[in-house]
Amino acid sequence: MITAQINGIRIAYEDTGGPGHTVLLVMGTGSPARVWEVHQVPALKAAGFRVVSMNNRGIPPSDECPHGFTMDDMVNDVVGLIEHLGCDNVSLVGTSLGARIVVEAALARPDLLSRVIALAAHARLEPLQQAMTRGEIELAEQACPPPADYRAAVMALQYLSPATLRDEGLAQDWLDMFAFDDGRISAGHKAQLQISQSLGDRRPAYRNISIPLLVVGFSDDAAIPPRLSREVAEVVPGAEYVEIADAGHFGYLEKPAEVNRLIINYLRRSFAATGAIEVPEDIRVRHV
Repeated sequence: MITAQINGIRIAYEDTGGPGHTVLLVMGTGSPARVWEVHQVPALKAAGFRVVSMNNRGIPPSDECPHGFTMDDMVNDVVGLIEHLGCDNVSLVGTSLGARIVVEAALARPDLLSRVIALAAHARLEPLQQAMTRGEIELAEQACPPPADYRAAVMALQYLSPATLRDEGLAQDWLDMFAFDDGRISAGHKAQLQISQSLGDRRPAYRNISIPLLVVGFSDDAAIPPRLSREVAEVVPGAEYVEIADAGHFGYLEKPAEVNRLIINYLRRSFAATGAIEVPEDIRVRHV
């Protein structure tokens, strides 16, 4: 990865280059930018976009900043990277914590952005998500992860759709992948978790967002239920909402073709266009 000094720390990023419109991808809690490379980077690159993906602070080789940081710090990292690249009129795509970062960036620096796509967006957390986050922070402090099989099963229930888990072969593949990691929560990952604990309800603030926003919810998302994503679209003026059926929190990995087509369709649409986003007929959408 390329590294740059942004806001006094090292931020690592990948850049496909090229003359196309720049799309910056922002990942969720505890995950590196390479997760985007499985499906989203190749699809966007093939569609003619310049694709940049970054490791948020907290995730090496970006600086971990183990003593903690704020949402404003993470938003400023995105802004700083855009400025480092010498870009404006950039589109942002984020998922989970990354969705919160890109929506906050839309509020803070609309002058740099053309549009934003937020997967599993949320303006607040409910008691269940808050309890899960507190528990993960306590696990990080104890430095004693649960047994691999148990951890993998919990992650599968938390992040995947029941439709995925009904396929026993596919479910086993996911379980094997989840169990491969040792389950330890690093200091940087813990610092990202602590951000969610400190944020309140941002719905009133989001009423002031002025750039185009597409919110994508996942019908079976147990980590960020789609009702929380729909709330964001309801308060942001002119925002659009699409909900992907049979997809969990990792919907962009479970249903990559559908998610990629939605992203590309939205990015390609003329900025002057009006009316609802066109959803390709082969995408299974839960109409709400």
